[in-house]
Amino acid sequence: MAKPPSHYDAIILGAGGAGLMCAAVAGQRGRKILLIDHADEPGKKILISGGGRCNFTNSGTAPDRFLSQNRHFAKSALSRYSPADFIALVDHYGIDWHEKTLGQLFCDGSARQIVDMLMAECPDQAVSLSLGKEITDVSHSDGRYRVEYGRETAFAPSLVVATGGPSIPKMGATGFAYDLARKFGLKIVEPRPALVPLTLGGEETLFRSLSGVSAPVIARCGKTAFREAALFTHKGLSGPAILQISSFWQHGEPVEIDFIPDLPGDWLIQAKRQLPRLSFKKAINAHLPARLTETLIERIALEGELGNLTDKKLDEAARRLSHWRFMPNGTEGFAKAEVTAGGISTAEISSKNMEASQVPGLYAIGEAVDVTGWLGGYNFQWAWASGHAAGKAI
Repeated sequence: MAKPPSHYDAIILGAGGAGLMCAAVAGQRGRKILLIDHADEPGKKILISGGGRCNFTNSGTAPDRFLSQNRHFAKSALSRYSPADFIALVDHYGIDWHEKTLGQLFCDGSARQIVDMLMAECPDQAVSLSLGKEITDVSHSDGRYRVEYGRETAFAPSLVVATGGPSIPKMGATGFAYDLARKFGLKIVEPRPALVPLTLGGEETLFRSLSGVSAPVIARCGKTAFREAALFTHKGLSGPAILQISSFWQHGEPVEIDFIPDLPGDWLIQAKRQLPRLSFKKAINAHLPARLTETLIERIALEGELGNLTDKKLDEAARRLSHWRFMPNGTEGFAKAEVTAGGISTAEISSKNMEASQVPGLYAIGEAVDVTGWLGGYNFQWAWASGHAAGKAI
């Protein structure tokens, strides 16, 4: 038998990072909040992030490290809730943390500490949490949103969409946010996998034999470049540099890899002058893993002692090693994507409070929106900032 309807100040759909932050901020303002998630526990993506230690923010957060059709959209929310604000919250709860690399901050202990902290921030008397119940219908009339979930019904003048994107479907991720947005007439920027491994086909499948080999590189796509490690996999290319560049890559474009980012363009010619008896293979192998060296020189088709090779050929080889072009045939898709690029169009939403401009009382936050951060804690910072902005408004 269905329960009688309940009334709230706001209903938040999705108990991930953005939804939890929004509920905490609104609840502390005395708002009566219902937080709904079809998962059996809150913050499931938080729990698996950062190898279970949660890369909860990045000290280098800046608006230019986010992708969106409106590159200015994230500025307002990010300026009003900064990494320092979240770090202060983490410190207040006595959670130890460390910087791993490039401003990436991780818990010393477990990601569960972050979830427990956000739950503790939600006042019991203000925030009601409903888990493990599917949302079966959402509608709007007479200035109120009606949400049917499980065998229950709830009403509120405000509705917050915080259900994320379809990345990592094994965690229960779906395109629910987009279906709901379309229902209310909001435009969607075509969602696509981001921070995702790239796949190789055709002649480049030989690089799959290097599965497990990693090297520090510069990965480029168009005018964008990232200097981090690349990893060869049994399907193609991964590692931080590749995940970063994947968010900018489009089908049909090459990805250029500089395998020798620390060496000058004429390094092979210099090596020839200094060590003419050194073999071409050993010259390369001094800077790259042996298996990678074997595959690259097989493609370059150059061998022998440096002294017996012309400067022109060495110059061409050095250039190829620093501008190696791969033509990915795709990505590993939403199943392996850390986040989703695209989503609910920022043209439809206020950058100040995340409310839909044409649909009063409807808000969208976090990954559901067309704002995608770089790898390394940026997407969590967007979750906290956008959740905070909406939590102050509902």
